[in-house]
Amino acid sequence: MEKLVAFCLGLLLAVWLPQTPDWHLLLALLIAARPLWWRRRLPLLLAVLLLGMAYAGWRIELRHDGRLPAALEGVPLQLSGTVRGLPDPGEFGVRFRLVPDAAEQARLALPPLLELNDYAKRPWPPGSRWQLQVRLRQPRGTANVAGFDAGRWYWSEGVLASGSVGKGRQALPAASGFWPWLDASRQRLVVRLNAAIGPGRDAALVAALAVGAQQGIERREWQALAATGLTHAVSVSGLHITLLAGLVLWLLRRLLQRWPQCQPQRLALLGGMLAALAYALLAGFSVPTQRTVWMLAASTVALWRWRSLSPWQVWLAALTLVLLLDPFAALAAGCWLSFGLVGALLAGEVGRRRRPGYWPALLAAQWRVTLASLLPLALMFGQWPLLSPLANALGIPLVSLLLTPLALLAAALPWAWLAQLAGWVAAGFWLWVDWLAAGPQWWFPALPWQLLPAALLGTLCLLLPLARSLRLAGLLLLLPLLLYRAPRPADGELAVEVIDVGQGLAVLLQTARHDLLFDTGAGDAGRNVLPVLRALGATRPALMLSHHDADHDGAAEGLLAVLPVTALWRGQPGSVPQHAATPCRAGQSWVWDGVQFDVLWPRPETAGDDNSHSCVLRVATWRQAILLSGDAPQAVEEELLARYGTALRSQVLVLGHHGSRSATAEAWLDTVQPQHAIISAGYRNRYRHPHPQVLARLAARPIRLWRTDQHGALQLRLGRDSVLLARRTARYWEAPPGGR
Repeated sequence: MEKLVAFCLGLLLAVWLPQTPDWHLLLALLIAARPLWWRRRLPLLLAVLLLGMAYAGWRIELRHDGRLPAALEGVPLQLSGTVRGLPDPGEFGVRFRLVPDAAEQARLALPPLLELNDYAKRPWPPGSRWQLQVRLRQPRGTANVAGFDAGRWYWSEGVLASGSVGKGRQALPAASGFWPWLDASRQRLVVRLNAAIGPGRDAALVAALAVGAQQGIERREWQALAATGLTHAVSVSGLHITLLAGLVLWLLRRLLQRWPQCQPQRLALLGGMLAALAYALLAGFSVPTQRTVWMLAASTVALWRWRSLSPWQVWLAALTLVLLLDPFAALAAGCWLSFGLVGALLAGEVGRRRRPGYWPALLAAQWRVTLASLLPLALMFGQWPLLSPLANALGIPLVSLLLTPLALLAAALPWAWLAQLAGWVAAGFWLWVDWLAAGPQWWFPALPWQLLPAALLGTLCLLLPLARSLRLAGLLLLLPLLLYRAPRPADGELAVEVIDVGQGLAVLLQTARHDLLFDTGAGDAGRNVLPVLRALGATRPALMLSHHDADHDGAAEGLLAVLPVTALWRGQPGSVPQHAATPCRAGQSWVWDGVQFDVLWPRPETAGDDNSHSCVLRVATWRQAILLSGDAPQAVEEELLARYGTALRSQVLVLGHHGSRSATAEAWLDTVQPQHAIISAGYRNRYRHPHPQVLARLAARPIRLWRTDQHGALQLRLGRDSVLLARRTARYWEAPPGGR
């Protein structure tokens, strides 16, 4: 058992390291040091830990080798393949996954699984096969200090290329096989459930629990679920599959106990395992459901062959099998929560001699589950719903014991009243979620890694049945995690966070006691901007929207709906029309904590297009300054040069219009004389920003260039003497510019 623990720890360590360990070197070290660790306990455990790291490094290298070749990025490709899974219709197109034909994979060196988007929103029936034109690229997400890490999610799902579909497509004869048939069957069940219940979130929830079709649940519902800690309850998760397997096991044992000669225990175990496999297949056999199947398979084999194994040994065997088959399961929050919560429940039974009553046992189990979920939720989501225990106390039994069985029966039996009954129960669940979603949340800042070992040890001390003194020590170890606040700059200093929002701009400026967000980027504020603000302690910022353009103020409405602001400026009336805002005007000036803020543009008489009305802001400490110009074109730059001249000099320049050739003229660079130039643009964006001419102007001068599409979010500190600039450490799952 100790060796399994050491192997899993080594594998987890390697998977979470920023860079891939050299597995060749680790194996060579193990072989060379064999006389030192052979038949010695501690050296042997260390050798097993290194073996786990080497195994993870080997698997990482294999996945890297399967990436999309750099030469294929952005190139129109003709290929054929089969639609896998259920398509996801969205606001900007239909997303679906495509498995290229084996011949196409070999011919083009394609990854085995692609995620595509069809902006024309054409139908893509599951299991159908097509000849189509695509443009592919490395799958990428934004790289910020907090928020959803799409790159990590793509990597854990095995999606190594994404792209868009061209106009031309041709239907091909459907591929034969189990998976196309299964996907088509799942789609038919979704259509039948929607027809019986009616369109809306009730039918979407029933379909999600029956066949894993989460596409119908809208973002507003997902946000409400996250605010109550019930996101896990509406997915076909380990809990639901395990409960179904347990129910089948119990029923078979009761039915077969009259015939002991047929080994009812083993037959019941086999039946429960088959039920779990069937449910996982019905849900699409996604990566999370696969992990649950492997976990139950390990448990079934362990109980079949070695009945004397303890629950902890079964748990560890299941974890080892899951990590062996899929080391990247460790990157998913679901894996940590599922194994962590089961481990927390088992920890409460260690050394117990007498079982407590029903209600004390239920309350104790809820306490352990809540405590065990604290650290994973704080690290991966930066959020812990304070009403989560109350929400789960009713939500989990309602979904797991009533709604999920009803959804499965409605999918299996052609009776409309069953689906309608499931829809009524789903409506009751949503009412419960809506009522609790407005409850208080505990928001965590970006946590330094130094806090994590103490928090983990403190959690274990509180979970295990230890002496009161040790539990008190565990609480003390956990307090730094709960009380930690994001550090702020000193008086007279300015902290700058250039947020990675893809194609757009959002910059957070922080003084000792004030925050200003310059632009919000496009899309959903809760995806990029809002998590960063909360992680950096900017809970009541001022907001300046440079001008009315989607990639600058597109997320403003969503941000203002959930986050109070102390002040609001806008360059044009079109930005956030529902909110009172002060127009940006040249000459506006104020000082926060020893840092000077000056609005340089627009003037009241400014005319021209939207870009010409961009707010231009210069923020200066005692010796350094940063200049932000939104999308201001060269005509505005010329007027600013004529009006301010050398007073524009700044050590940091955020290039106008994302590096477009319409801005950043030669005279502008020569007068501002920046040491650092920052371009905020999306990777391989359709506007082809930044322009080669702008890059050539920068290269001809002693200016260091930083780009969010290559470096991710950028952190700057402007103080009294020098500019300190850092960027987020790149992770091995993040696609490098130019591919492999």
